[in-house]
Amino acid sequence: MFHKYIKLVIAFAIVVWSVFQFIDGNIMNGITLVLFAGIIVFFYYKNEFILLAFFKLRKQDFEGAKKWLAYIKKPESALIQKQQGYFYFLHGLMISQTNLTESEKLFKKALGLGLSMHHDIAMAKLNLAGIAMTKRRKREATELLAEAKKFDKHNMLGDQIKMMKQQLKKI
Repeated sequence: MFHKYIKLVIAFAIVVWSVFQFIDGNIMNGITLVLFAGIIVFFYYKNEFILLAFFKLRKQDFEGAKKWLAYIKKPESALIQKQQGYFYFLHGLMISQTNLTESEKLFKKALGLGLSMHHDIAMAKLNLAGIAMTKRRKREATELLAEAKKFDKHNMLGDQIKMMKQQLKKI
């Protein structure tokens, strides 16, 4: 909604306002304003539209997720680097059903920008392995599956990795 630096300026102004509320003796107003500034700082690190898109994806509502991501016009200026990674990761997930080449570019861009959760990195590498397997690049798919398994700490994608390894033997 707001540019990433505007959020920080607004949060700083609210903290200054809360200090004046504390000085005037309005303790509850000051505490409320500090909490409000904390929410704004939280949304600096976790973009609200990306969070809403994740909630829509959990419900398998791809159109709803696309709608929320469409509100982010210029991800390079509106998002910090990790958020840009998740922006491209989510776009890659949605496009992977229709356009494999574009999806591959988006997943690589997301991994280049950085994803903070290990299972998200594993999911991106698993999708890239699937795309490589579809394009008959066996060696690349094998490497990506090994990397996906390494990042899948809690074995959440274990079944998919095993299934893809079996399919890879057929190529």
